[in-house]
Amino acid sequence: MSDPRAVVRRAIEASLADLGSDERVIVAVSGGADSLALARGVADLGRPATAVIVDHGLQADSASTAERAAEACRALGFADVRVIAVQVSLGPGTGGLEAAARRERRAALESVAQELGAPAVLLGHTREDQAETVLLRLARGSGARSLSGMSTRSGLWRRPLLDLPRRVVRASVSDLEPWSDPHNDDERFARVRVRHSALPAVVDAVGPAAVDGLARSAALLRDDADALDEWARTAFQEAQSVDGGFIVAALEALPRAVRTRILRTAAIEAGCPPTDLTAAHVDGLDALITRWHGQGAIDLPGGVAGRREYGRLVLARIPPVAMRRQQREET
Repeated sequence: MSDPRAVVRRAIEASLADLGSDERVIVAVSGGADSLALARGVADLGRPATAVIVDHGLQADSASTAERAAEACRALGFADVRVIAVQVSLGPGTGGLEAAARRERRAALESVAQELGAPAVLLGHTREDQAETVLLRLARGSGARSLSGMSTRSGLWRRPLLDLPRRVVRASVSDLEPWSDPHNDDERFARVRVRHSALPAVVDAVGPAAVDGLARSAALLRDDADALDEWARTAFQEAQSVDGGFIVAALEALPRAVRTRILRTAAIEAGCPPTDLTAAHVDGLDALITRWHGQGAIDLPGGVAGRREYGRLVLARIPPVAMRRQQREET
């Protein structure tokens, strides 16, 4: 096998090939094996880089753990290492601990990137992380965009190691002492259950190639989703009526995969919170197009309603007084 350290370095170099050698990048480091491998690979390239460790404050010794990760980065050669403490808040709409922590972490990384004018933030996800993501989203009944998993590049975010096996990535830091996050063994988290139970079961049943297959499926679905999104963007404009809303006949002529993308976008633009807009809401709007039998308006999150009138689909906020009147009439 090729030298794992060289494999990791080449993957990072390829990911950053479009950037100037003097452009600074941000490296997200948790202290775990994958992020340390990423940090070492960037240090081996000798390009300007800032290592950022986010202390989520979720464990009693989180501050000391963050400082150990910072020391490891300094030992690898990073001159600029930053530890940022964040407050992870839970409550309605936060999506649970994992989602809340991810939002705070990303906000902290974005803030440093903006301060330094860095064009990229590097994350240490591997091929197994991609396979786990696909399985997790598959079980949740996700569509093509969600099943396409994580992308190697999305705006500010880059994942140079996403196509590399975890064993190769971790072999590149076999001489170091990475930190092991207790949350990675906490079965309360769905991703942990997928990592320790679901993915190994799939590999046992199908064979070691299952991980590659899931990652390859994600890449293929991403291509499909990109094409459908582009089609929907064009069709969105073409289906709009000069009187407002959307021409029903134009929407009805589209494949459902394109039409539902348009309906979701239209609902969000009308004021629906994206996190509250479900597949059932979109299906209700679609029924106004394809299963029309004179039904009334569809209530959507954020005080928005969708209705069909005179061959058009109209989505708009209902003023509170009108909303109360409508509720009285329906009862």
